[in-house]
Amino acid sequence: MKGTAYLIQAALIAVWWVGLAWSPSFFEAFQFTGISSTAFWAFFGPDILVIAGLSLVRAYREDRTLEWIVLGAFAYAALYCCNATALTNSGYLPTGLMILGLCYNAFLCFPNAAFRASSARHTAANASKTLLQILCIWTLTLVVVPYILLDAFGAVGPPTMSAGPVVGAGLFLAFSLLGLTSAFFLVRDGNGTPLPLDQTNALVMSGPYRYVCNPMAVAGIGQGISIALIFQSTPILVYSLLGAGLWHCVVRPVEERDLAGRFGDAYLDYRQSVSCWIPTFRRDAK
Repeated sequence: MKGTAYLIQAALIAVWWVGLAWSPSFFEAFQFTGISSTAFWAFFGPDILVIAGLSLVRAYREDRTLEWIVLGAFAYAALYCCNATALTNSGYLPTGLMILGLCYNAFLCFPNAAFRASSARHTAANASKTLLQILCIWTLTLVVVPYILLDAFGAVGPPTMSAGPVVGAGLFLAFSLLGLTSAFFLVRDGNGTPLPLDQTNALVMSGPYRYVCNPMAVAGIGQGISIALIFQSTPILVYSLLGAGLWHCVVRPVEERDLAGRFGDAYLDYRQSVSCWIPTFRRDAK
């Protein structure tokens, strides 16, 4: 899993720099007001050699030291961007990207730390935590990040009343309902919350989980794609699809290993009978 994760990271960094060189509008979206383009390009060498280069090496060679170096490089870049944003009141997109990269690499260094069972045993407590989680996560991923993307690419404005936005709005409501329904069954039958750091104490195979293993992930990705349709935004669409790919290739294997370790054959049998992404409509689905 880690090899694939670091290979994806190296490839994305390389593609990102190609995009910066290829498209002036893409380059402009990642700039800080008052910081020259020369200062920005000064990071090209270190970025390619240290972060992308060492990520590529780590993809084919298991080495804990390389993981720490890459994590440290992202920490430095994230701190620089946070400081630059504070000083210039701009560059929210590159700062957000660096923070996401830091979190991604922290997860790669400490994957098991991201999965812990909920300590609360009362449904009301887990329901309250779930509502707070949904409010915070949806605000961040479905409001803040899309707004930053629209603002960075100069596309902030109300959606039009064409077919795309109307369809997107309908899909957004449907996927939001799926997410809320999935959360309800996790709380009621799983004695936990949707957050991996506060996850269920029982294996949930009811509700949407009868038909697909990861309805919360399906709902989240679907919401992102719906927002892309509403605002006719390619950057938001790319953001949503990248999120889906990274979740599937990086997060999902760790989560499935954790579930198999906690629930044993019951989870393995369930995973064999229910698909990860495509709903399985079978009468014997549990």
